[in-house]
Amino acid sequence: MTIVITGATGQLGRLVVEALLDHNVPAEQVVAAGRNVAKLADLADRGVQVRPVDFDDPASLRQAFAGADKVLLVSSTAVGQRVEQHRNAIEAAKQAGVGLIAYTSIANAGQAGMKLAAEHQGTEEALQNSGVPFTLLRNSWYLENYTGQLATYLQHGAVLGGAGDGRVSAATRADYAQAAAAVLLLDDQAGKVYELGGDEAFTLTELAAEVSAATDRPVQYQDLPVQQYTDALVGAGLPEAYAAILADSDLGIARGELLVTSGDLRTLIGRPSTPMREAVRAAVSAVAVGHDA
Repeated sequence: MTIVITGATGQLGRLVVEALLDHNVPAEQVVAAGRNVAKLADLADRGVQVRPVDFDDPASLRQAFAGADKVLLVSSTAVGQRVEQHRNAIEAAKQAGVGLIAYTSIANAGQAGMKLAAEHQGTEEALQNSGVPFTLLRNSWYLENYTGQLATYLQHGAVLGGAGDGRVSAATRADYAQAAAAVLLLDDQAGKVYELGGDEAFTLTELAAEVSAATDRPVQYQDLPVQQYTDALVGAGLPEAYAAILADSDLGIARGELLVTSGDLRTLIGRPSTPMREAVRAAVSAVAVGHDA
């Protein structure tokens, strides 16, 4: 069996490759595909097949998927271009005779109204119309979306957002990667839809309180109107269009669109998901170690 992982040069894709190897999948049966294969040299040294792939280059997709039994289609990071890029990948997989595409979508994609969900919805529709067997891995937010901002939280003494009292079922990339690997190693996955999120949903007020407790420094959640939050993100250096999408996503959190109660993540990885508290404290420790070094 040959399994292709797209986006293997990115954080999630790389973790899925590592998870497959940890499950004792022979390295030669794993294909790590990405735009910059130089970043995959260490995997090649371990026997993993490394293939260049570009979602905008159908020929590269066909070459990357040649002989593949299963493909993990990790969603592109090119917001605004993703549906067309994903269609290219789906068509290439169809031409290659791939037996299953597993796609990393967004939680509650069937009814989510946030702007970020639109391209996932378009991709899910393309999969449904493709004739290729597929599985949907509908991921909620990454905990790293928050822990990666630890320095900013501490600098300003605040977690900024527009989610109100909405709860988000965030989980670590490693947990989502383990779930994806589990699905790729299971049989009879065509047509399955997994709603994936952390076991312990939390509000951004609770996130701020945990950051404060872990650092022994005052950090509070500051809820902002969507335009004001967008302006704050732009002021922090984000492009305006992307800032608007992130601010809109907080409105989605307020509506419960990133709240997941299925238990699918826990079931697939065979253990409870990593709690927010643990992720925050690990991030704080990493920063402390970095300063010590």
